[in-house]
Amino acid sequence: MGIRALLVYPEMPPTYWSMRYALPFLGRKAALPPLGLLTVAAMLPPDWELRLLDLNVEPITRQDVEASDLVLTSSMLVQRPSLERVIALCREVGRPVVAGGPYPTSCRDQIAGVDHFILGEAEVNLPAFLADFAQGCAKGCYGDRAHPDLARTPAPRFDLLNRKRYAGAALQYSRGCPHHCEFCDIVELFGHRPRTKAPAQFLAELDLLFEGGWRGSVFVVDDNFIGNRSEVRRLLPELVGWQTERQYPFSFYTEASLDLAADEPLMDEMVQAGFNMVFVGIETPDQATLDAIGKRQNSRSDLLASVRAIQAKGLEVSGGFIVGFDGDREDIFDRQIRFIGEAAIPTAMVGLLTALPQTRLHARLASEGRILTQSVGGNNTHDLELNFAPRMDAGALRAGYKRVLADVYRPSRYFARCLGLLRRMKRRRASCRRVRLPELRAFVHSLIRQTFSRYAVAYWAYLLRAFSLRPLMAAEIVTMAVKGHHFILITRNLLELERFKERLIRSRQDLEDRLRHALVGNARSLAAWKSHRARLVERARARCSRLNPDIRGSALAAFEEFRAAAERLLAPGALDPSSAVSPHS
Repeated sequence: MGIRALLVYPEMPPTYWSMRYALPFLGRKAALPPLGLLTVAAMLPPDWELRLLDLNVEPITRQDVEASDLVLTSSMLVQRPSLERVIALCREVGRPVVAGGPYPTSCRDQIAGVDHFILGEAEVNLPAFLADFAQGCAKGCYGDRAHPDLARTPAPRFDLLNRKRYAGAALQYSRGCPHHCEFCDIVELFGHRPRTKAPAQFLAELDLLFEGGWRGSVFVVDDNFIGNRSEVRRLLPELVGWQTERQYPFSFYTEASLDLAADEPLMDEMVQAGFNMVFVGIETPDQATLDAIGKRQNSRSDLLASVRAIQAKGLEVSGGFIVGFDGDREDIFDRQIRFIGEAAIPTAMVGLLTALPQTRLHARLASEGRILTQSVGGNNTHDLELNFAPRMDAGALRAGYKRVLADVYRPSRYFARCLGLLRRMKRRRASCRRVRLPELRAFVHSLIRQTFSRYAVAYWAYLLRAFSLRPLMAAEIVTMAVKGHHFILITRNLLELERFKERLIRSRQDLEDRLRHALVGNARSLAAWKSHRARLVERARARCSRLNPDIRGSALAAFEEFRAAAERLLAPGALDPSSAVSPHS
C-alpha cells in the first residue's frame, strides 16, 4: 500500500483579501481553492493515498493526522499562525511534516518543527525529496532555486476538491515578472523571465474545470499576466475559441502591470477572451516615489489616464496602494484618498509598507539599520505592526493609514466609486458577468442583509442609481454591493480593534498618573487606586468580549498585556515611561 498523505492548507486570517463577509452571500466557505497544493498533489506517486484538507473550509483534527503517514503543507507568510498550529499537532501525534511554499522559502530559519523543507519551485525539488523518501534517507531541506520550464507542471488535482465550497476556481498560466520593484518578492521567488504554459496545456486545465462542473469566475493567479506579451498573444486567440465553442462558461480576472493600458489590442483580446477585471499595483500617486522604488512602468505614464483607459475597455481595475515609503510626506494620505476616488476603483487594497524577507527593500533597510523585526504577519492591509523604522513618524503613519481606510470604505464613498466605474465601463458581451444561480442567491441575501445594515440608505441609493444606469450589468452591480459589505465590515472591525488598543494605552497612562499621586498619600489612597485598577481591568475585559470574534484574538492579546502591566505597576521601576504599553508591541 502507498503512503497515506494528508495535504494541509493553513487557514487565512480575516483580511481584505479573504472576502470572509461576502462568502455567506454565495453559500461558500472560501474564495479560492489551494492551487499550489493541488499542483503538488499531481506530482506525488500514483500509489499514494491522498487527502486534501483546506482549513479555510473545514478544521483539522487529531484523527485526521493520526490517519496519515505524512503531512505536506504549503503556506504564505500571512498563514504563519495556522501553520504553527498544524506543525504542533503533527509533533504531538508523531507524524512527519513537509513544508513548502512562499513562507518557508523566504523564512525557513523562523519555522520550527518541520522535518523536510521543499523550498523554491516544486517541479525542481519535490522529485528529489520523493526519491530519497522512498529510500528512507530524505534530507531536511531541498532548496534548488532553479526556475523550471512550466511544461513540467502537471494539471492540478481538482478531483480532490468539493467545488461547492469555493466561490471561484484558480489556474496559473505564468510565473515571474520582468519588473523589479524594490518592495516585491515575486522576482526573488520566481525570477525576472516570465515563463508560461503552452496554450494547449492551459486549455487542458480549463477542460478539467469545465468537465468537473465548475462555472463562473476563474482567477488566473499570475503575478503579472502580461509579463511575456508575445506568449500571451499566442494564448488569447485560442482562449477566445475555447470560450466561444462552450458559450463562455468562465469569466477571468488576473493581475497585470499598469502598462497594459498602453496596449489596446491586448486589452481588446483579453476582453474578448472573457477577462473582466485586473488587479494593478498602483502603489502611490507620487511620481518621485515610483521612480525611487523601481516602479518605472507606472511612472512613465499618467496614472489616472491609464486606469481610465483600462476601464473604458470593459475591465474593472482593482488596485494595490501602499503608504510608508521613504518619500511619503504628510499629504500622501489625502492624495491616496483623492486618487482612489477620482479613479473610481471600488476594490482599493491599501496597505502599510512591509519589508518582506529577501527583497531589495529589506536588504537596503537592513544596511541602514532600520529593520526592527525579521518577520511580520504578512498581512499589510490588516496589520498595523511595522517591521522597519519609517522616515515619517510611526504614529503619524499609522494614524494616516487608518484615516485612509476609514474614508475609502465609508459606505457612501465606496458606492460612489462603484457608480463611477459603472459609468466608465463599456458593457462587453464576452466579458460581462453572467447571472447564474449563485448570483441570484447573492442578490437575495444582499437585499436581506444589506437592507437591514447600518449603511442601508447608501446601499439602496447605490442600487437604484446603478440599475438605472446599467440595467444589463446586474451581475456586476450585485457583485460590487456584496464585496462592499465585506470591505465595510472588515474596516469597521479593524478600526474597532485599534480603538480598543488605544483605550488600553489611555487606561495604562491613567493608572500610572493616579499611582504617582496615591504613593505620596496614605494607605487609603493606595487602596482606592487598587480598586480603580480592578474596575479598569474588568471594563477592558468586558469590552474585549463584545468585539467581533474575528478580531477578539488580537484584542485578547492586547488585553492580557495591559492586565499584566497593570498588575506590575507596584513593582520597583514600573513607572519608568519606557515601560508604557504600545498597541503595536
